[in-house]
Amino acid sequence: MSVVHQLSPGWLLDHLSFINKINYHLHQQHKPCCSKNEPTFVHFDSLQMDSVSSFGTSATFIASDSTTKPDNDAGGNCEMFVQKYVFRPELFDVTKPYITPAIHKECQQRNEKEDLMNDVKKENFISTIGKKRKRCVVFNQGELDAMEYHTKIRGLILDGSSQLIQEGLKSGFLHPLLEKQDKCSEPITLPLDTCNLAELCEMAKHLPSLNEVELQTLQLMEDHMVTEQDVFSRVVENNSSFTKMITLMGQKYLLPPQSSFLLSDISCMHPLLNCRKTYDVIVIDPPWQNKSVKRSNRYSYLSPLQIKQIPIPKLAAPNCLVITWVTNRQKHLRFVKEELYPSWSVEIVAEWHWVKITNSGEFVFPLDSPHKKPYEGLILGRVREEIALPLRNADVKMLPIPDHKLIVSVPCTLHSHKPPLAEVLKDYIKPDGKCLELFARNLQPGWTSWGNEVLKFQHVDYFIALDSRS
Repeated sequence: MSVVHQLSPGWLLDHLSFINKINYHLHQQHKPCCSKNEPTFVHFDSLQMDSVSSFGTSATFIASDSTTKPDNDAGGNCEMFVQKYVFRPELFDVTKPYITPAIHKECQQRNEKEDLMNDVKKENFISTIGKKRKRCVVFNQGELDAMEYHTKIRGLILDGSSQLIQEGLKSGFLHPLLEKQDKCSEPITLPLDTCNLAELCEMAKHLPSLNEVELQTLQLMEDHMVTEQDVFSRVVENNSSFTKMITLMGQKYLLPPQSSFLLSDISCMHPLLNCRKTYDVIVIDPPWQNKSVKRSNRYSYLSPLQIKQIPIPKLAAPNCLVITWVTNRQKHLRFVKEELYPSWSVEIVAEWHWVKITNSGEFVFPLDSPHKKPYEGLILGRVREEIALPLRNADVKMLPIPDHKLIVSVPCTLHSHKPPLAEVLKDYIKPDGKCLELFARNLQPGWTSWGNEVLKFQHVDYFIALDSRS
């Protein structure tokens, strides 16, 4: 369970526990005695494109669901072992706020001093040309809107988070930061992002099969070999009860059990639509445009018009719950409420907030920081139906979704690794509801995930391998 505590304000979540309770067990044959069953590596020569050399060899998948010991050439038995994986715990080791109150106060004083100096310079300049003295405006309209919004929800964030944090400290899930621990802390070395999945998606657009042939969903079977072309052109499913592994461009990715994904960008969503499935829950984490994204060039962003073109009406089942992650920019919040949801015939039912804290229960940013806030928003809505449809099972009861709930958790240090919503949503969706995440960067059991970086956080480097013989 990822829910550590549930109180009236919301939930305290353990994101790391949620990941590690996924059955990341990879069944493999012991290599020295199983030469007969060695995988065959196939080159990617059939793509017939100029950039083929950059793809190198094809991806391979070798994983066995069986725990038996098949015979080898010598008549002996091949030993099977289960390789277990856990997510690297240091990626959730947030012991101190990203900006401490002292540093925040120092920055405020420095900014105030700079504003004062700018005012003096401006006043001096204005006086030299004989014009009336004016005081420069410190905040633009967007900042004023953000301050007004923060004032409305500040008490809710502070009071609700405090209750959940206190409960976490009482139970021992959160720990007060000791001075000795603080001095001994070491910097975290993150795995290198060695495989640019977004670039692979861009290259895949030139593959003839993506445009000429409608391919069926690919179900990973025992001793199944997968090529990059297979992955790019269809939805891939791991319907087994064990983890499986695929290799793309020499990089290994773990696929959790009962998960499926489509690796593509917004221009190539037809394999997902061709499955003719509809979903009871759709979670969306759009790549919002902002100044820091432009400066860092960390990932591509979509315009509001492109986001509106996402085919939610074709993917949504009747009464589908649509959830959109929104940054603290009021421009984005208004767009979702006033344009995006109405264009999809989605009616807003609630607004929730994700509050990010340290392992000791402090906000990762000062609550009143004018630059970075320790919370993000989620807008929840239901697909409107012209005619009310009865539930398929009259005995299934879904609770009405409450407004302004809090999801409090220690964030992952990986950029945009959002907390899981599966357990906090279970009371508001059907028990057998189908779930879809758009712009995903990781996989979950029971969910279909789509995006041009959909396997990013499934990279094996983000996990620690623990071997045990079966």
